[in-house]
Amino acid sequence: MKLLQEQRTKINGQPIIAFTLTNDHGMEVTCLNYGCIITSILVPDKNGNMENVVLAFDNFSSYLTNRPYLGAVIGRVAGRIKNSSFQLNGKTYTLHANEHKNHLHGGKKGFHHVIWQATGFSKKEEVGVRFSHRSVDGEEGYPGNVDVQVTYTLNNQNELIISYHAVSDQDTPFTLTNHTYFNLSGNVKRDILQHELKIKSDRFLPLDHEFIPTGEIKDVAGTPFDLRRGKVLKEVIDSTDPQIVLVGQGYDHPFVLNAHHDEEIVLCDRESGRILIVETDEVGVVVYTGNHLPHEEKMNGVPSRKYLGICLETQALPNAVHYAHFPSCILRAGEVYSSTTKYKFRVADGK
Repeated sequence: MKLLQEQRTKINGQPIIAFTLTNDHGMEVTCLNYGCIITSILVPDKNGNMENVVLAFDNFSSYLTNRPYLGAVIGRVAGRIKNSSFQLNGKTYTLHANEHKNHLHGGKKGFHHVIWQATGFSKKEEVGVRFSHRSVDGEEGYPGNVDVQVTYTLNNQNELIISYHAVSDQDTPFTLTNHTYFNLSGNVKRDILQHELKIKSDRFLPLDHEFIPTGEIKDVAGTPFDLRRGKVLKEVIDSTDPQIVLVGQGYDHPFVLNAHHDEEIVLCDRESGRILIVETDEVGVVVYTGNHLPHEEKMNGVPSRKYLGICLETQALPNAVHYAHFPSCILRAGEVYSSTTKYKFRVADGK
């Protein structure tokens, strides 16, 4: 197991450090202390070729705006909050509106723009980095001081484990996710249209015209959202279903998971033979097929375009602060927020 630290640049005098984690089989994960951003995951294809399977900007300066939230940890609340406000304990809180009148992915300076404190660690069978940050009372309009830790751990089973931990001194909405875009073709040789996605989910959340859940929880049966037996993404993207059309021909939708830590999300690229299995204890996953990736950026040496990557954002259900029938996303004062998502990389022959 290896851990390499390298300074990439500075922001206002603060060093931006890249941590590269390498296991005994040559799998590599590179991440930054800026936004906990994952910039590279090198895993083998069916022929043993090690290639990057996540999207990354060619230039660090693009991360300073990072409109697609590439590779970053999202918080305090992942997803959209309608009208940038919520009520809690009899009080109305107003958040920063950074997407029209709504609040998206933590606001103007969400966790994706934070320079985190970071410490690497290396053990016999795992290597990793632990990020920490204090989100202060009133930040982006949220109540409470929240002490947050995010830990990335790579083991010798070619698994990346992301563990989240937080404690607040006031009740506050809180749900984190990682916004990495996956492309299993390797070094973005192709888009994701021929990737196959399978999810253990009987229900999904329809969206309104602002891409915010309507409050309905709908059965996937007979819809393009039925991924229980898996679908090739191009089949979904070509659908005329109003919900698929609404978000720009693809997914940008939350799925309610039936299972946890039981191979509940499987992404496969048959040509490369790569398989990604995502397991989590979160209630749901937001699947985003990159329908609105900006065209003016370069990623992995190629011009950005639609469908270049897919996000699998494990988290609480978006806009849960407005729906009592959704599982609560409120972190109570003094209680511990704890969540784990595991990314298991395999190849088709099982190696």
